[in-house]
Amino acid sequence: MAIRTGQDYINSLKGRNLTVYLFGEKIQDPVEHPMIRPSINAVAETYDLAVREEDLASPMSKIAGKRVNRFLHIAESANDLVLQNKMQRKLGQLTGTCFQRCVGMDALNSLHSTTFEIDEKYHTNYHKRLLEFIKKMQENNYVIGGAMTDVKGDRSKAPSEQGDPDLFVHVTKRTPEGVYVTGAKAHQTGVINSHWMIIMPTIRLTEKDKDWGIVGAIPVDAPGITYIYGRQSCDTRSMEGGDIDAGNSQFAGQEAMVILDNVFIPNDLIFMNGEVEFAAMLVERFTCYHRRSYVCKTGLGDVLIGAAAAISDYNGIPDVSHIREKLVEMTHLNESIYAAGISSSYQAQEMKSGVWLNDDMLANVCKHNVTRFPYEISRLAQDIAGGLVVTLPSEQDFRNPTTGPLLKKYLAGRKGTDVENRMRILRLIENMTLGRNAVGYLTESMHGAGSPQAQRIQIARQMQLSYKKTLAKNLANVKDDPEDAKENSDYFKRVFKITK
Repeated sequence: MAIRTGQDYINSLKGRNLTVYLFGEKIQDPVEHPMIRPSINAVAETYDLAVREEDLASPMSKIAGKRVNRFLHIAESANDLVLQNKMQRKLGQLTGTCFQRCVGMDALNSLHSTTFEIDEKYHTNYHKRLLEFIKKMQENNYVIGGAMTDVKGDRSKAPSEQGDPDLFVHVTKRTPEGVYVTGAKAHQTGVINSHWMIIMPTIRLTEKDKDWGIVGAIPVDAPGITYIYGRQSCDTRSMEGGDIDAGNSQFAGQEAMVILDNVFIPNDLIFMNGEVEFAAMLVERFTCYHRRSYVCKTGLGDVLIGAAAAISDYNGIPDVSHIREKLVEMTHLNESIYAAGISSSYQAQEMKSGVWLNDDMLANVCKHNVTRFPYEISRLAQDIAGGLVVTLPSEQDFRNPTTGPLLKKYLAGRKGTDVENRMRILRLIENMTLGRNAVGYLTESMHGAGSPQAQRIQIARQMQLSYKKTLAKNLANVKDDPEDAKENSDYFKRVFKITK
């Protein structure tokens, strides 16, 4: 039976033969582990939203011939990309954390066009294999994790130049049936909560790096895979009992390191195998999709703005001018992220394969905003909340018969405000700005889909300064040596394209 609801999804994760280590111990049942379960709940919400709001999260797929989860859908129009962003913001609002499925969605869409163009040059059949894989994923409604980030070793050296070849995932053995791969993928979002993962190169490659030019799909419970769960700030609060101190006890994100030790990939699940000149294309198209996928952070921003407004109300100062100004500034920053991301999707173009790719310049602007604005939104939330956000006594003290009444007396806010509700909002602000879900809202916003300099490089490539200087000189009637006044990238062609 295909997975449909969030509960169906949770049930699908039970009884798998995964090798997962956490705190130096092998975890027997990740599904019921109190530190892991909140991240599973966040993925489950992607299923339940698809049931509740089909038009938003369950589009019709030409591949499967039926409605499928949007995280498995190949974008068939610019509107599909816009609806991805709207779904991402909604899920951010519902979970207040990373829901872990955007990497897989963006991997499928970037591979759709890349495999088509590899086949066009080399007469391979990667695209057909990919379509068959996507159809299988859609029919069963599986979660796919995208595994792109290698551990990299010496950043100044290419994969083939490393002292240890395993520092980038590579082919160790080739057989008529397929290949074996070894290496590690770091920072893997939601991988333990996935059914499949797609491994991809993380950087452009040279002819010497052919063994590292591998793309393939692997079941997450395939033999030879070890997962080492990543620590998150305040993560053990979920193991203490109670639900106040965690801040967001229901939902959380997840990252893990994936160790691959001669893991087999059969031929029908290989989508690139040594065509190294296409590695950069794949990485750039993936990052184009994924950088505007960071619109999801605006959903989290909505939650944090709401928390800041709630605590100002509980504190009795909702209408004080400087509080209102801070809430306005938080909203301005949050909507600026959304504006760039959704504009990138609206200004999409159709690729040779039929998939639609969003605008690269605006995607990089969106992601560059995300590396900055959530930090300022968080600072303002902490400013409004006050010092209790980091000095609040524990839930155990609140429940204690001796200290509990004292805390209820001395932590009172505006008349009529329930003290426990005030504590819960303060813990949520802590959770999102310092605690467990600050991982996804802040640091992952900084480095996910490329650190800030990566976006600045892409923005610089598309600035078209010669063209812009010519515009200025024409209006100022400047007469000097003519420069190349052509629109030397596709950006302005997309800006001024007329669609009917």
